[in-house]
Amino acid sequence: MKKWLPTLLALSLMAGFLGVYVGSVSLNPSDVTASVAYGIKSALSGVLPVNPGERPKAFIIVWELRLPRVLLAYLVGLSLASAGVASQALFRNPLADPYIIGVSAGAGIGAALGAIYAPAHMGSFALVSAILSVFVVYTVSKVDGHVPVDTLLLAGIAYGFLASAVTWYLVISQGERAHVTWMWLMGTFNGSDWGDVGEMFVVALLGVGFLAWKWRELNLILFGEESIALGLDVHLYRKLFIGAIALLTAFAVSTAGIIGFIGLVSPHIMRLLLGPNHRELVPASALFGGTLLVFADLLARTVTRPTELPVGIITALMGAPFFLYLLMKHKRGELYS
Repeated sequence: MKKWLPTLLALSLMAGFLGVYVGSVSLNPSDVTASVAYGIKSALSGVLPVNPGERPKAFIIVWELRLPRVLLAYLVGLSLASAGVASQALFRNPLADPYIIGVSAGAGIGAALGAIYAPAHMGSFALVSAILSVFVVYTVSKVDGHVPVDTLLLAGIAYGFLASAVTWYLVISQGERAHVTWMWLMGTFNGSDWGDVGEMFVVALLGVGFLAWKWRELNLILFGEESIALGLDVHLYRKLFIGAIALLTAFAVSTAGIIGFIGLVSPHIMRLLLGPNHRELVPASALFGGTLLVFADLLARTVTRPTELPVGIITALMGAPFFLYLLMKHKRGELYS
């Protein structure tokens, strides 16, 4: 077993425990373990006997509020980091992130429309709009039936500016109701439930599993058109990787809003530590991205308590300096291009 795997798993468990343990209400470690054990027994009530009178006092806080939030943050971080790895390989650009193909900008339009017309279904509006946006960017980028990555990159950037303008117009037009949309646009896990966790788990399992399975193709696609000589169907795998990136990012954004830098920072830190081989880079970046986002969410809800910050502010504060560092290295030619 690789040394990095137990280390990252241990970090994940530590982040998860702290995320559940720390909050506005003080808990003992025994409260956490007892509540989780009771929750598992309740979920398996058809197999294990459950006595309602034994329910721990902290059960609602731990099982219904904090644990779903921590798990959802981990799955969203895992998905964004994996999509970031694939984006950087697809565009052969170390500064690419999973939002580059218009997913976040499109989701913003959907969220703003949802906040106006169907506030209870804002996430669904965001998901549909994100997927439609990727389809628009992909269609515009086609040249003779193929999608050159340079054209896709430029189309994604142009669409992002257009969609952002539309989004902010819609937010401003909401008046006093704009606060809810603004919080979503900055990223938040407030109100997470087990339904969100289950949905995100399935998406992460499919998307991250596919990218981890196709690590050889991710290695080859770094060579661009030259990889055709190595036996790779470049045009097919570009479509498949764009689909995986869109799936992971669209569901992550529709669930938790626009959370920046996780898809950029996590792959780079793991690339510095483990090297560029996607066999290790995909799973390692995924685990580290999940851990980073759990810690970021923990800070978001505790630094200014009882007020809660949007988690996107925390990830931006963590990620922006690292992005500038990468930009300087890229300027000096120390990163692959």
